[in-house]
Amino acid sequence: MAAVGMNRRKQRLRDVSSTTAGRKRRKLPAAEEKSWQKAGSKLNEEISSDSEPDSPAKKKNNEAEEEIEETPQEKKLRLAKLYLEQLRQQEEEKAEEEALQRDLVAGRLKEDVLEQKGKLQRQIAKSLQLPNQADIQVLRGHRLPITCLVISPDDKYIFSAAKDCSIIKWDVESGKKLHVIHGGKKVTEGSHGHTAHILSMAVSSDGKYLATGDKNKLIMIWEAATCQHLYKFTGHRDAVSGLSFRKGTHQLYSASHDRSVKVWNVAENAYVETLFGHQDVITGLDSLSRECCVTSGGRDGTVRVWKIPDESQLVFYGHQGSIDCIQLINEEHMVSGADDGSIALWGLSKKKPLSTVKRAHGFQGAQGLEQPYWITSVAALLNSDIVATGSHNASVKLWKCGAGFRRLEPLFDIPLVGFVNSLKFSNTGNFLVAGIGQEHRLGRWWRIKEAKNSICIIPLKTAAGNTEIPVEGS
Repeated sequence: MAAVGMNRRKQRLRDVSSTTAGRKRRKLPAAEEKSWQKAGSKLNEEISSDSEPDSPAKKKNNEAEEEIEETPQEKKLRLAKLYLEQLRQQEEEKAEEEALQRDLVAGRLKEDVLEQKGKLQRQIAKSLQLPNQADIQVLRGHRLPITCLVISPDDKYIFSAAKDCSIIKWDVESGKKLHVIHGGKKVTEGSHGHTAHILSMAVSSDGKYLATGDKNKLIMIWEAATCQHLYKFTGHRDAVSGLSFRKGTHQLYSASHDRSVKVWNVAENAYVETLFGHQDVITGLDSLSRECCVTSGGRDGTVRVWKIPDESQLVFYGHQGSIDCIQLINEEHMVSGADDGSIALWGLSKKKPLSTVKRAHGFQGAQGLEQPYWITSVAALLNSDIVATGSHNASVKLWKCGAGFRRLEPLFDIPLVGFVNSLKFSNTGNFLVAGIGQEHRLGRWWRIKEAKNSICIIPLKTAAGNTEIPVEGS
């Protein structure tokens, strides 16, 4: 039996070997043999490319394989890490935004503090450029000399008044008249216009109210948007020569030739109080955000700072002639002009001018009888080093205030023929507006026939890189 089993196993081995030999000896058809050769060569190429960098397609395949091979636990861990990373990035961005906001707020608060202390001075004069005469926009509408003007807080509108007793609202961009409030003989019962020369104007810092004062002792209050008449304030005993709204409020200050300053609450249509002190007619008035105002005292030769809550005043001496105009540069400094031809810079901490320029606009008259040109108007760009002055010598002068307001340096002259009875800088400082007349706003001492009763909008261009630099005041 054992021999028989052995023989069978041997027989099987012979059959397998013969089958293998037969397979080896079998020839393939020519087409199949070529396809096998191509497949072999392609396989060889793939094998030889293993040492080379992975192609993008192969990388995608590898990534897909990795994703397929990723377990649910690993996927949860990966997504959790991704979510945490996104949260971290969001927190970093939020922290950066908050830090930036804090810096902005801190900067603004610091700027407000400097402004309140009168130590904020934007350095603009060094980059200011002389405007082209062709770029000056001339607006004609008043028949008689312009006496006063104001610019709306958004710099879109100009309100002007004249000796013809009319008020005109202008659009700055187009130069068109938007509204005319007729005065004088044209006043009807329903129009509420002025019947005497308008000498002063003011607009509230929110642009809601317009106030006008005339030679007939009256103050009119208008809605600035529609020019609709609201109230009439009576109480002064002579011409109302100065008006100013306290910045950020509806408190109105008025100055008069009756030598008094009155305080009004326009929102409540109410009189508040009267302040006395000047020994001659008051010719100009200005105020900012503090509860005080400054006045020029005409022939009494004084500038006064009125502290309304204390009912007290500070008295400043400096000019030799009648002080006809005044304006605050910031909360601590102001500029004034007089008929002796001088302009003066003042600081509230000193009773004498910090700087005085005599005969600022030159002389007029025959040799030996020369008289300085009167300073008829002054303007200052708020919290900056720019001042403008007007006279009737056929030009508006721009000046640079030196560091600490210790000196005034001339920048350039802008030719304008006539009495420059009013000057105002736009709130952005992009333009200067001049009210031109053939006569002085307060009288008829001279008449310049070639002058045009008009509003002139003078564009102010500066070189790039203006900065606000705090400068220690006096």
